[in-house]
Amino acid sequence: MADSSSSSPPIEPKSAAVGSSPAQTAPNAAPKAAEGNPALRMMGLPRIRARLPSRNWLIFFALTGSFASAVYYDKYQTKRAKAKWCGLVSHISEEILPPGAMPRKVTVYLAAPPGDGIRSAREHFHEYVKPILVAGAMDWDVVEGRREGDVRWGTAERIRKERKRKGEDTTEPLEMNTKEALLEARERAGLHEWQGVKGDIIIGRHTWKEYVRGLHEGWLGPIDPPAEPVVEAAPADFESLAPETAQHTPGHSSLGDTAVKAAADLTMPLTTNPTPSPSDASTPLQSDDASPTASSALPPTQTEAKPAEEPPKPPKSRRPPPYVSASAYSSATPAAGMPTDLGPAAILPFPHVLGFLNTPTRVGRFLNRRHLADDIGRRTAAAVLASYQSFQEAAQFDSSFAPETASESTESDGSTARAALGSQDTVQNAVLAHEERDWEKALRKDRKAGEESVWLDPMILDRRIAERMRVFRLDPAEEERATKIERGEVERAEVVDQ
Repeated sequence: MADSSSSSPPIEPKSAAVGSSPAQTAPNAAPKAAEGNPALRMMGLPRIRARLPSRNWLIFFALTGSFASAVYYDKYQTKRAKAKWCGLVSHISEEILPPGAMPRKVTVYLAAPPGDGIRSAREHFHEYVKPILVAGAMDWDVVEGRREGDVRWGTAERIRKERKRKGEDTTEPLEMNTKEALLEARERAGLHEWQGVKGDIIIGRHTWKEYVRGLHEGWLGPIDPPAEPVVEAAPADFESLAPETAQHTPGHSSLGDTAVKAAADLTMPLTTNPTPSPSDASTPLQSDDASPTASSALPPTQTEAKPAEEPPKPPKSRRPPPYVSASAYSSATPAAGMPTDLGPAAILPFPHVLGFLNTPTRVGRFLNRRHLADDIGRRTAAAVLASYQSFQEAAQFDSSFAPETASESTESDGSTARAALGSQDTVQNAVLAHEERDWEKALRKDRKAGEESVWLDPMILDRRIAERMRVFRLDPAEEERATKIERGEVERAEVVDQ
């Protein structure tokens, strides 16, 4: 009998249990790393690791963040400064006007800065001046100057019209335009203008120089334009033309004969291939050819007389010349209706510099506009509150009127005008004198005859005008109240007891 153990199949090893995990089968295998956010992976974005940026990125973030923070801080402080001065004058807008009274109106003078257009001056006014005027319920007229001399002419023309309205004798009556018709309509309706202080607002040093020049021209100059000098031709010119026009050389055609022949040629009917007659066979034909070999039977004609050359005229000025020159201020007679005190003025700074090399200066001013807004707001608020004083009194408290910064005022002949005009000239001339350093160099080039140079000419003042000029300056009590408004200690509508 065969052995049963030898015929049985070999026993296989027992397999792993069903449902067992890989970790149980391979306890030493490393876990698989996480694949990240599947949404970001589908968008193609790399896996973001928590690490510091490189050195270059740190430099970029530092510079960009610092500049952005400086811009944001300056804008924030600029808004606070404008809100402070608007709150100081906001109580005026709540006052009730009497029946038939117009709101108070000031005149704003602005001109295009040297080397630039009028747009920058307009933006300067809308950014810093207009919000305070609106908060104080003020009305205003604007005298704009696109080129040098426009503000000077506009200022003088407004004064001359005012003199005509007061009944001063004139050969040119006041023209009836839209403004004059509006004033008459208001008078018939029983409306009258503001009877108190009005005042002027001048933006920039260049506008201030033109304003002062126009102020003198309007009150010291004549009300009518001076007669233009008649330029008569010299007798020698007529004598030189007499032999050419009166004499006639026999055998030569005159200018009149030439004109008659030209008219006959135009009216003669055109013929094609005319046939010469036998009587003309002996006469040589005239040739119209302009070649040097062409023969002509006509006698030589007299050379046409050239018209006399006129002397070159000086170039026309952009505006009519002043009715009175600066050198004639002392001998001019002021207008009979000139008031004892001229309307006070607020002279606002207008820093403006051009050029690529001045980029650091422009960036620095861009990041410090809060100081400019505070200064302009203070001066504009003084104009709205009608707080003014003489230039001499303002120079004792305001460093912007310091006489040391004024340039030497000289007349056209080189003599010093300060001794004749007194110290008032020094005070008025010192206002915003530092802005002239920012004017472009092309402005200082030589000018042609007949062109104005109000910006470059020294500011010359007559004593009778300088003593009557006033300047707006904020009262210390009002400035203290503005500081409390900024801190939130005082309500904006509260008014200081006078």
